[in-house]
Amino acid sequence: MSEHVRQLFGTDGIRGVAGEPPLDERTIFAVGQALGHRLPAPAKVVIGQDTRESSQWIGNTIARGLRSAGVQVDSAGVITTPGVACLARTLGYSAGVVISASHNPWRDNGIKVFSGDGYKLPDAIEHQIEGEIFSFLQKGGVVAADANEPSTLPGNAELRRAYDAWLARDAAGVRLGSLKVLVDCANGAATTVAPEMFRACSIKTKFIHNNPDGKNINDNCGALHPDVVARAVAEANQRGEGFDLGVTFDGDADRALFADAEGRVINGDAVMLLAARDLQARGKLANNTLVATTMSNMGLEIALRNSGIRMLRAPVGDKYVLEEMKKTGATLGGEQSGHIIFRDGDATTGDGLLTALRVLEIMGRTKRPLSELVADLKVFPQVIKNIRVREKKPLTDVPEVAGAIRSAESELNGNGRVVVRYSGTEALARVMIEADSEDRMHRLADSIATAIQRTLGQ
Repeated sequence: MSEHVRQLFGTDGIRGVAGEPPLDERTIFAVGQALGHRLPAPAKVVIGQDTRESSQWIGNTIARGLRSAGVQVDSAGVITTPGVACLARTLGYSAGVVISASHNPWRDNGIKVFSGDGYKLPDAIEHQIEGEIFSFLQKGGVVAADANEPSTLPGNAELRRAYDAWLARDAAGVRLGSLKVLVDCANGAATTVAPEMFRACSIKTKFIHNNPDGKNINDNCGALHPDVVARAVAEANQRGEGFDLGVTFDGDADRALFADAEGRVINGDAVMLLAARDLQARGKLANNTLVATTMSNMGLEIALRNSGIRMLRAPVGDKYVLEEMKKTGATLGGEQSGHIIFRDGDATTGDGLLTALRVLEIMGRTKRPLSELVADLKVFPQVIKNIRVREKKPLTDVPEVAGAIRSAESELNGNGRVVVRYSGTEALARVMIEADSEDRMHRLADSIATAIQRTLGQ
C-alpha cells in the first residue's frame, strides 16, 4: 500500500476533525468528484449520515462533487453504515457513501465508500481516487457552485424503510415477541432505524440515549461504554422490569455489544462463539471455520476448538476480516469490539442491528438465556492500553519498543499473547496483553506502553 493511501485512507475510509484537512470543503468536494469519475455512466449514489452536527454539510459537499461528475445523488438521511451498504446492493446504486466517524468523538467525522455490490472499496480504487484528490488540491481546483442545487440534501424515509424491511426479513419465521430488550442507541444513527426494526419484529423494547443533539453521539453511552447498558439492565431488573438482555450500538451502528439479564457485558468474542455454534448446528458454518482477529481472546479459540470449530486470525479491521472470509469461504467472522459479519445470507459488512437480531433469534430458538449460551467461555485476563503517538514508525525499527515486546513474549512463553499495533483511524499505538495472571498482564503492558511513550509519544 502506498504512502498516500496511508495518509488519507485508513482501514475504514477517510477520517479526521470536521472542517480540517482532509475533511475541509475542497478535499471533500474532490472526494465526491473523484469517486464520480470512476463510476460508469449513468451513475447514481446513495448517501447516508450519522447524527454529528457536521454530517449534513459534509454530505452536501460530497454530493456537489458527485453531481459535478454527472452523478445522480439520493440521500437516506440519518441511517446506519450497513444500511447504506444494504441500499447500494439491493436498490441498484453505483455506490454508497456514509458520512460518519463511527465511535470517534463528535468533533471528528469521516467518509466511507461502498461499491454497488455493498462491499467497501478495494485498496486499488481508493488509491486511484486519492491520486485525483491530491491532483485537484495541488492544481488549486475550485469547488463548483450551482445556484440550482438544494442547500441541504433531504433524506428519503422510504430508503430507511427499505433497509428496515430487509432486516425484518432476516428474522422472519422466528418468534421474538416473548423477549424484552433494553437498547442503547448511542445518540447515533441507530436512533432512526432501531425503533422501527424492533417494532417490525414485535420485540418489546425500551430505548436509552436516543435523543441526538449533534454533539452527544457516543458521549458516555453506546458500544464504547457497554457497562452503561449493562448497569441499566441490572438496575431495571432489580425493579422487576424483566429485561432478557441489553443491546448497545456505536455511533454508526455497524457493531453491537450486549448485556445479559444479570448485567454482565457480553462482547464480540462471546457473540461469535454463540453464533458459530448456532450456524454449525444448522449446517451453515462453512468448513466449521470462524475468522476473528489478533485481538480476540485465547479463551474464544479454546471454546471454539472444544466445539470442533477452527478459528483463523486476520489483522484488526472488519475490512481485513471480510477479506479473509472471502478467501477461505467462511460464513462468520468478526471482532471483539462487536463488528460481526454474517455471510450465510447477503450481508456484506458488519451490521449491529443484524447482529442484535441474530442473537435474539438464537435465544428465541433455543429458549436459553444469553448467560447460559456463553457460560463456558473462559476469558484470559486482557488489557488494552492506547498511547497517543507523534508518528507511526515501524515498531521493529524502534529498539526499545521491540526489546520490550520480545521480553514480554519470552516471559509469557505461550501462556498468553502480546499484540502491539497502530490504530488504522487515529494517531494511537495499541498494546494488548493476555496473560495467565492480572499482575503479569498489567506489568508487561505498562512496560511496553512506557517504551512507546518514551520513544514515540506526542
